[in-house]
Amino acid sequence: MNDNSTRKSRREFLKIAAAAGAAGVALPSSVHTLQAQQAPVPPASPADNIQIALIGAGGQGMGDTSTALRVPGIELVAVADVYDGRLTRSKEIWGGRIFTTRDYREVLARPDVDAVIIATPDHHHARISIDAMNAGKDVYVEKPMVQDIEEGPKVIEAARATKRILQVGSQRVSSIIYAKARELYKSGAIGELNFVEAWWHRNSPMGAWQYTIPPDATPETVDWDRFLGDAPKRPFEPIRLFRWRNYRDYGTGIPGDLFVHLFSGIHFVLDSIGPTRVMATGGLRYWHDGRDVPDIAVGFYDYPKTAAHPAFTLMLKVNFADGGGGDGHLFRFSGPDGVITIGGSGATLARQGRSKDPGLSIGTFPEALQKRIVHSHREKYPEETGLRPREEAVYAAPSGYSDTFDHFRNFFDAVRTRTPVVEDAVFGYRAAGPAVLTNHSYFEQRPLGWDPEKMRRTTVAPQRTEEGIRGPRESR
Repeated sequence: MNDNSTRKSRREFLKIAAAAGAAGVALPSSVHTLQAQQAPVPPASPADNIQIALIGAGGQGMGDTSTALRVPGIELVAVADVYDGRLTRSKEIWGGRIFTTRDYREVLARPDVDAVIIATPDHHHARISIDAMNAGKDVYVEKPMVQDIEEGPKVIEAARATKRILQVGSQRVSSIIYAKARELYKSGAIGELNFVEAWWHRNSPMGAWQYTIPPDATPETVDWDRFLGDAPKRPFEPIRLFRWRNYRDYGTGIPGDLFVHLFSGIHFVLDSIGPTRVMATGGLRYWHDGRDVPDIAVGFYDYPKTAAHPAFTLMLKVNFADGGGGDGHLFRFSGPDGVITIGGSGATLARQGRSKDPGLSIGTFPEALQKRIVHSHREKYPEETGLRPREEAVYAAPSGYSDTFDHFRNFFDAVRTRTPVVEDAVFGYRAAGPAVLTNHSYFEQRPLGWDPEKMRRTTVAPQRTEEGIRGPRESR
């Protein structure tokens, strides 16, 4: 490790040590600074520049675009949104020369657009992605890739038929932190995986999607019919546009907004294709603001044994009113030999080895019998040992690291080279499918089956047996 890396590692260690000391927990045994991916190579000439358009200029779309424009050789030429105020703001940020429109189809018709960022409400993702690929554009579409199960095969087929690049915007698959967790898991660091859990808690209005509604939102400044699209028709109601995540007609609730990120990360780390059984619970406990989706969600998932991993159980949970303080999320991959945790800006491997001595519970036996048992036991286990000292290694991302930047860089590299991306339509659907089914399980109040290989819902959930989880039955 060079001197600069050593200094960085020591700074990271001191930060973690201070936090650990304040919390009264053990200090990590070692801290390592991960190496960021190499900087993207600038285009050889202006002809290699990629001209992009943004479709859906809300907070996520504008944030995505600002990050994308940090990649060398990327130029924004057009923006589409149904609210005039966001078109005005786009020109304020990126210049009056960019083309703006309410109708995304005008963007797709432009020959100077090479690729699009789709950051609309969820119910438009599949349709606009398919239209864009059919128009010859490469696509970066925000998660979840689809709002409904039936849309997944259509997006996959469009990508296959048009040979366009499609990347789904769950950036963890491009993260150096998740890459390290993947490396640790594949090295056998935790033994045979048996349980994965993840949570993502929030305790703020913005975290619960209480976004600001502009006072100038009127039928004159908003293309209401275009926003509704295929959703049920209803009178103008701006809260549904600016807080669309709160409504089933346009969004996918907690599972589609947050669980899908967790599925993407799990599937990347484990080379998994998904669960066979989906069970959900939760409720609307705090944000009684007219929304029709829960603000607390818990999902349980059974993953079958594959060549990449053993059978394991997954638990995901989100609480939008967690008053403990500190929004954030945490992953734990558990096995008998250790635990890999992903949270904050790093990954941690914690291990506390066990001795072969199983111990004795003989206090209720007669004293003479206890002595006989101890003598026999010591012949088999000469060293009386319990749990070994706990070891912990932290792998921290460098200061200022952005996995979203790396995700866009990977997308644009694929656009230039026509090589596959990690999070293509199939990967995206295998993450979105279980997330969408979580909503179905919650509202139908029953466990559901999912075929991760064929990527479709099954009529009957898998049956639990003494040998494990028997796969779901297909529809006949």
